[in-house]
Amino acid sequence: MQTTDLGNKESGKIWHRKPSPATRDGILVNIIHNTSEYHPKVLRFLNVAFDGSGDSFITGDHQGNIYVFDLNGNRFNLVQRTAQACTALAFNLRRKSEFLVALADYSIKCFDTVTKELVSWMRGHESSVFSISVHASGRYAITTSSDTAQLWDLDTFQRKRKLNIRQSVGIQKVFFLPLSNTILSCFKDNSIFAWECDTLFCKYQLPAPPESSSILYKVFAVTRDGRILAAGGKSNHLHLWCLEATQLFRIIQMPTKVRAIRHLEFLPDSFDAGSNQVLGVLSQDGIMRFVNIQTCKLLFEIGSLDDGISSSVISPHGRYIASIMENGSLNIYSVQALTQEINKPPPPLVKVIEDLPKNKLSSGDLKMKVTSGRVQRPTLKPRESKIQTRILKQDLTSNFENKENELSYGLNKKRLQILLKGYGEYPTKYRMFIWRSLLQLPENHTAFSSLLDKGTHVAFLNLQKKYPIKSRKLLRVLQRTLSALAHWSAIFSDTPYLPLLAFPFVKLFQNNQLICFEVIATLIINWCQHWFEYFPNPPINILSMIENVLAFHDKELLQHFISHDVTSQLYAWPLLETVFSEVLTREEWLKLFDNVFSNHPSFLLMTVVAYNRCCRAPLLNCNLKDDFEYFFHHRNNLDINVVIREVYHLMETTPSNIHPDSMLDVFTALTKGQYPVFNQYPTFIVDYQTQERERIRNDELDYLRERQTVEDMQAEVDQQRVEDEAWYEKQELLRKAEETRRQILLQEEEKMMQQRQKLAAAKRELKIKEMHLQDAARRRLLQLQQDQREMELRRLDDEIERKVQMRDQEIASTAKDLEMRQLELESQRRLYEKNLTRSQEAVAKEIREEADAYRRKVHLEEDLFHRLIDTDQTQSQKAQQIIEENLDQAEQACLNTDWQIQTLYKQKCDDLQRDECYQEVARLLQENRRKEIEVLKAMMEEEAMKWKEAEEKEFHLRSEKKASALSDASRRWFLKQQIGAALAHAENPSPKEVSGWRNEQGDLGRLPRTSQLHVSETDSSAEIPLNRKAVEWDSTEQNLMKKVRNLRQRLAAQARSRRQAPRLLAT
Repeated sequence: MQTTDLGNKESGKIWHRKPSPATRDGILVNIIHNTSEYHPKVLRFLNVAFDGSGDSFITGDHQGNIYVFDLNGNRFNLVQRTAQACTALAFNLRRKSEFLVALADYSIKCFDTVTKELVSWMRGHESSVFSISVHASGRYAITTSSDTAQLWDLDTFQRKRKLNIRQSVGIQKVFFLPLSNTILSCFKDNSIFAWECDTLFCKYQLPAPPESSSILYKVFAVTRDGRILAAGGKSNHLHLWCLEATQLFRIIQMPTKVRAIRHLEFLPDSFDAGSNQVLGVLSQDGIMRFVNIQTCKLLFEIGSLDDGISSSVISPHGRYIASIMENGSLNIYSVQALTQEINKPPPPLVKVIEDLPKNKLSSGDLKMKVTSGRVQRPTLKPRESKIQTRILKQDLTSNFENKENELSYGLNKKRLQILLKGYGEYPTKYRMFIWRSLLQLPENHTAFSSLLDKGTHVAFLNLQKKYPIKSRKLLRVLQRTLSALAHWSAIFSDTPYLPLLAFPFVKLFQNNQLICFEVIATLIINWCQHWFEYFPNPPINILSMIENVLAFHDKELLQHFISHDVTSQLYAWPLLETVFSEVLTREEWLKLFDNVFSNHPSFLLMTVVAYNRCCRAPLLNCNLKDDFEYFFHHRNNLDINVVIREVYHLMETTPSNIHPDSMLDVFTALTKGQYPVFNQYPTFIVDYQTQERERIRNDELDYLRERQTVEDMQAEVDQQRVEDEAWYEKQELLRKAEETRRQILLQEEEKMMQQRQKLAAAKRELKIKEMHLQDAARRRLLQLQQDQREMELRRLDDEIERKVQMRDQEIASTAKDLEMRQLELESQRRLYEKNLTRSQEAVAKEIREEADAYRRKVHLEEDLFHRLIDTDQTQSQKAQQIIEENLDQAEQACLNTDWQIQTLYKQKCDDLQRDECYQEVARLLQENRRKEIEVLKAMMEEEAMKWKEAEEKEFHLRSEKKASALSDASRRWFLKQQIGAALAHAENPSPKEVSGWRNEQGDLGRLPRTSQLHVSETDSSAEIPLNRKAVEWDSTEQNLMKKVRNLRQRLAAQARSRRQAPRLLAT
């Protein structure tokens, strides 16, 4: 067991040699803090807390010194001196470098471990804070004292809520449940409540424990998934509560040695998904026992009666236990050294049923009953049995394949390959586990430890100069892994590309160096076969295989490489020596090596050919050698799934005579216990280089040793001379000082007597003055207290008056605001009704004016038309009186008959058109009723569009009015022209026209009455121009009346919509 004394150091190493904890106690290191002052004393550690990663923790002693310990980096640092004891710590905040510390003055402070500065100072407790619980998000924290619990916002460092309770009850603990938003409060009367963090709503309360095992709870612990609560107190009983069902489901009785439980904490496991099964129980004897709560089995224990534990904290990943001992020191335990029951991988999903030998059971006698839930043992049944069973026949051909494909942990290589081809990659959660199974890693801890114990190899002492890695941890792991490889085989100390090949695996397995080393060693033995036969040159044989495959599948690309002097050392070797880590992202690289590790070692060589073929287009465009070098050393725009599919295609289509699998051996796993000897390289070259390097190093060491000897001798001579001179000077100074001291001593004794006399007189005077001052101060204090109380009373009276006035003013202003609001609403309603009435009146007035104008226009046209008819009739009568008076009655009868027929025809047309209009109006009304609800819903959205449509219709109405005016003017002009022509004809009738007129009238008189309705269809040249114009006027009048009716309907619809829209707004 190593012991580290912090002393007065502010930083340093935790251990000076690699810790090797024994299975008996599992202690990595014992940390103590002794001061080297005039009176040496031991500073006791009081509290400890791990960070979120579990690799670092902070601890504080009773003088307020707070240290940060980095277990991975093997460093400790003093980050703060608070000058007072810390009562609680928390190191899992959202900002990883900050931590909370509760101090003896009841305050909580937040410090930064990097800048070592104070971030915030929180006050509010009136007693000592003994617990700090941080939310899983790191945003909130709960601090608990004996009388209250307070919730803090760590973004603003302001108090959000405070839990106040009766003094008679008292608080045991208040904390957050892991991975949830629930607060659990435990009180001294055994009541336990669960609260919602955001609303502080009480979710549930746990019932009281049974009276047969009733104990007063003192300590509590919760599993990582927040489902099980363990509680204990002054008893050897443990109560386990199921928080989901809010009920007590198990009581565990500890051994009789345990009389009281001081601390509880669950031990995390990497494979239990947060449902922790191992509980650490610290009892009154200072021993912490770890038990399985399911099997109630004692797994291991730490501490002893002589060296008891005061308190313990377990890291979040369950690898370390930090315990503060009763003597004030700090022990760090390795859980892996204490037990092997933790962090075990889950049992395999695949179970293999092996066949029995033929000599024991025949295939016909081997029967197994398959039931849900479990598999029964094979049984022999007679033939008469009627139970249905399934016969498992032995398959000798599949037996050999199964054994070859069987992997460790119950996995099967064939099934993994099927899974890989289906999904393209393995699940991220189980990838490392599958890789370990595929590579069949032996995990030789002893052999690997012996390689590490040899230290850093000489070839990698200055690794950081050639490869400046930012992460010191990653550089240290890489240096250790490369040194172990160099100690395993001498060739790796001279391999220049080994860091490039190992770096991606080191970065992936940096937390498990053994697995990292064995993965790289397995890769070198299997996938790097024949790489070192031409050392120190690149493997010409391997590159020739790749070139042959490329020549078979893509001769054009190979010819392009040859024409530009690009060899396989440029387009293949950079990809192999870096194992594609330079040209692929992390996710692409992992997906590729899922397939590489699942297939034959030739898969990696085929991947080089597939990568070149998939990048064929950009490579054919490259003409410079620098472009090719840049291409194969940087990432390119490429789909890795396409590359993997191309590799499988190449594996299947490549002829056997050039296929790499015929020249490479099958997969060979590392041997168990000791690693195999690796000597597949020209030993004489490596041995010669090693001998020369060793000779040069020995010569350099001899030279340095001789030079150091000479320098030491010269330093000793100079030091001796200086010491002699200093001794003589010191003796002379001592003699002179002794004489001076004697004289000074005599003088000081005389002065001392005088000062003693003066001091006695001064003491008497000071005593009298002190009495007078105390009396005056007492009177002044009484007067000050009286004045302060009077001032406080006056201030309270003023405050009460001010609040009363403010309340009255607020009430009055609120009432006025309500009245003003009501008046505004009433004025708005009246204004809106007034505008609505005005718009409706304007529309109605406009419609009435248009109707009156139309009636006047129709009346005027009818007067003109009657005047024309009267003139025509007068003309006809005069002509008939002149020509033949005998036909007057017949012509008059014919004209009357024609007029009646036309009138009846017009009435009939009007009736038909009116019927159509009525039907159309009825249909529109029904459609309007059906769409009324939809129109009302869409009315608000269509209001803007309706206004725009109204403007367009207004424009159309104005254009219609203009067209109507033009039509009226042309009709009046035509009527005047006809009247003028009729008058002229009446004055000068032609004999031919008169005879034609007479003959025509005679013919019309002889026609039947039914045929007179279609006179205009018999001979258009013989019609009277007046009748043709009358028909045209009738059609024009009908069209005009139809347009007027349509316009009236549109205006009425707009008026209805405008009246209904405000009504909808009001509702």
